[in-house]
Amino acid sequence: MTASPQDSERPQNTRAIMTFLREHSPFSNMDDSHLAHFAEHASLRFYADDDVVLSPEDGPVKRFYIVKQGRIRGERARDKDGETETTFEISQGECFPLAALIGERPTRTLHRASGDTFCLSIEHDTFVMLFSESDPFRDFCLRGVSSLLDQVNQRIQSGAMASIGSSNSLDTPLERYAIRNPIVCSPDLPVRKAVARMHENNVGSIVITDDERHPTGIFTLRDLRTMVAEEKGPLDTPIGQVMTKDPCCLTAQADAFEAAMLMAEHHFAHICVVDDENRLIGMVSERDLFSLQRVDLVNLARTIGTASHLRTLVSLRTDVSRLVDSMLAHGADSGQVVKIITTLNDVTVRRVLELNIKKNDPGIPFTWLTFGSEGRQEQTLLTDQDNGILFETPEGMTEDQVREKLLPFAETINKELAECGFTLCKGNIMASNPKLCLSGQEWDDWFIRFIDASTPQNLVYSSIFLDMRAVFGPTKPLELLLDKVLARIRKNALFQKMLAGNAITRKPPLTMFRNFRYVQEDGKKRNLDLKRQGLAPFVEAVRVFALANGVGEANTLERMNKLAEKGVFDPKDANAWQEAYSLIQAIRMRAHQEMLERDEPLSNYINPDDLNPLDRRILRESFRQAQRLQQKLELTYQL
Repeated sequence: MTASPQDSERPQNTRAIMTFLREHSPFSNMDDSHLAHFAEHASLRFYADDDVVLSPEDGPVKRFYIVKQGRIRGERARDKDGETETTFEISQGECFPLAALIGERPTRTLHRASGDTFCLSIEHDTFVMLFSESDPFRDFCLRGVSSLLDQVNQRIQSGAMASIGSSNSLDTPLERYAIRNPIVCSPDLPVRKAVARMHENNVGSIVITDDERHPTGIFTLRDLRTMVAEEKGPLDTPIGQVMTKDPCCLTAQADAFEAAMLMAEHHFAHICVVDDENRLIGMVSERDLFSLQRVDLVNLARTIGTASHLRTLVSLRTDVSRLVDSMLAHGADSGQVVKIITTLNDVTVRRVLELNIKKNDPGIPFTWLTFGSEGRQEQTLLTDQDNGILFETPEGMTEDQVREKLLPFAETINKELAECGFTLCKGNIMASNPKLCLSGQEWDDWFIRFIDASTPQNLVYSSIFLDMRAVFGPTKPLELLLDKVLARIRKNALFQKMLAGNAITRKPPLTMFRNFRYVQEDGKKRNLDLKRQGLAPFVEAVRVFALANGVGEANTLERMNKLAEKGVFDPKDANAWQEAYSLIQAIRMRAHQEMLERDEPLSNYINPDDLNPLDRRILRESFRQAQRLQQKLELTYQL
């Protein structure tokens, strides 16, 4: 039964109400005139412990509330047994019920006072006025957790910019960077004349196009040096014979981040910008993207990729941390930064493999696989090795004979990667393990057993081996393998349900009353594990939905996008879950940077008492989103 709020009165001290509001988002960003309007039209209402504040039976919501003192808990009846469960808790400075108020509908959750509680509230008309006139208030109401993401990203970026300086954002479309009217020529132009044209225009590249201005090749000063050094032909050679064919192209709408990642991964310094008909309209160079070399991702990747000694690779790893700081300052979000780190890790792994093949080629073609967070392209500065080998058995050899050649080679690679900062896997999930150095047929047989026998150990393995990617060697064998694995999982409802049951065992660190649930580490009792308690619930749940619905991507954010496109996730839910996942990742990366500055070993543990109130609230809301995602998984698989 709903209790009537006791003594409702208009607050007399508007200044005191405004002071209170300024301590909380979104009011801290609102104009004084709008805050004053809120305070002048607000009522202060008292609710005793267990009083109902809002109920689905009340009809469309007519008031907007903010908790001034005490707590409000949300209650819903479970579908299974009808028992009531607490789904969230709202504490001081937090607002409710946004979705119902904006949708002009009843709330779907019963809101009840938890202890003696005071709420400020305004009527619907006042809410509508503020919603229409205050941009920060409207943005907060429409985007919810997204506005919190903006705030934390802005704070991270401004902190980094204080020491580095501003620059264009990596989200800036390439049309802003592209050099218009790039220097072009036909494929029959002699190299001598093409180079003269480049010199006259003071550029480092020339694009070879067909009659319809489609780029067919590119020739750079680096190509000229190679041509002269390797005596590939006289300078009168037609440029079409020595150009690099099929140059990399992006549309003008693609952003600087995508261009930078392509440059870093493939070690080239120019990208053609084309229109929707693949006609050349511009050119972007490494220099254009990173003026004054403030953020030199491409140069660092190239230096790693061409290092001639292991000791050089070891020394270069210290530059990655500085690059992360720079990337945050230049507008890269947490999803972009983990991809940057993963790309540099990939380049390092490939170079270690290339250097060892030059010294001691095992003589067997193979694909170097990576699993887990690197397989998902979600690595941070704290990383260990999860890798394996896929090979095709040469005619006349047995699989065991192939392993005799590959395993010593793999052991050397694992040791040298450890020297580069990739710690050895405690669980021996490494290519030097004979169980992870397998032929394509052996991998296929292993996955058949893995899927058919859903043992506890296999379910633990699912979090590692179902997120795999090729880093070195031919990719086709892995593509064929994964096609078969995905098809089997889609047909196996029991395996999906077992995966789902395993996924929800990793609970977000919130108690029933929305307080943090701590873990003890190194004798410290008030710690949160941002990886296992914060990120893993998203990763595990999204993986189940992705595998069940034939989504081939391994990256968690990309999986969410695909699931929304397929209609498996509501787009608004997908956006909230992506934002929450990114928030936790951003706070984790910032914590890593702070640990490095203090010369402390990297850890995924943080004490939330060390965070400011906004970050604590961000974490609570993000963990609540993880709970919502797990609830969807439970409902889908009737767990």
